[in-house]
Amino acid sequence: MHGTPIHDTVTFLRERFTRAPHAILVLGSGLGGLADEIEDAVRVPFDEIPGFPRRTQALAGHAGQLVAGRMNSVEVVAMQGRFHLYEGWEPADVALPIRALAALGAETMLLTNAAGGIRPGFVPGDLMIIADHLNLMFRNPLIGPTFPGETRFPDMSEPYDLAFRRAAAEVARDLRIPVTEGVYAGLLGPSYETLAEVRMLGRLGADAVGMSTVPEVLVASAIGVKCLGISCITNLAAGLGGQKLSHDEVMEVGARVRDQLAALVRGVLPRIAGSNLASEAAN
Repeated sequence: MHGTPIHDTVTFLRERFTRAPHAILVLGSGLGGLADEIEDAVRVPFDEIPGFPRRTQALAGHAGQLVAGRMNSVEVVAMQGRFHLYEGWEPADVALPIRALAALGAETMLLTNAAGGIRPGFVPGDLMIIADHLNLMFRNPLIGPTFPGETRFPDMSEPYDLAFRRAAAEVARDLRIPVTEGVYAGLLGPSYETLAEVRMLGRLGADAVGMSTVPEVLVASAIGVKCLGISCITNLAAGLGGQKLSHDEVMEVGARVRDQLAALVRGVLPRIAGSNLASEAAN
């Protein structure tokens, strides 16, 4: 890693963050308010971090900064906002924050996103634990030279850790938060899907659709970072809700379910970061 752009990124972040993270939080559209739950927070804007893409415009709902600190006694670094392929970045750009934060010591990643519901019965505000995904972006951040510590051909039979998913379902049940499991389809965007595309996605087995998450999880799988993904169904996919789709609707629903999602994240974090905490205590 020494002498590469990511080396400069890791060196910079190690100087800014005095404690190594146990978990990475990736917060999607309208869900960045979860970072306000972090205690003793250190905030670093993306634009100050060497190697990070320089954003030319802000996307509503994405503050564009890293927030490091503690959430429910777990050391975390949250991405308050993320990079998207539809902004014009290369897959390696989108993946760089995950590679850098894993190099700081994180072994667990919890991702949230805003998604359109495809499965019949979904309503805006529902929460879906991601069981699997379809990569219909047809881009992969693992193309090219293999980074140190990464597997060239990662197994993708369980990109979202089964034990993490069970833990999330148990926490949700204890908190009386309705959740379901489903398959997330990642599309390139930025346009919403056509009616024909929504019908196709349903036939392919997708329960929800969005424009993120898949690149980060692909890199995490190669590094060995275990993942838990939670989609907030912020709207019904085209043709299913009887109204035009808009980013404003995504933001409004994200704000409405913030408290439930925050409670679920707080509750599940100690469960999925437990192996890291136990290892640290043993030392």
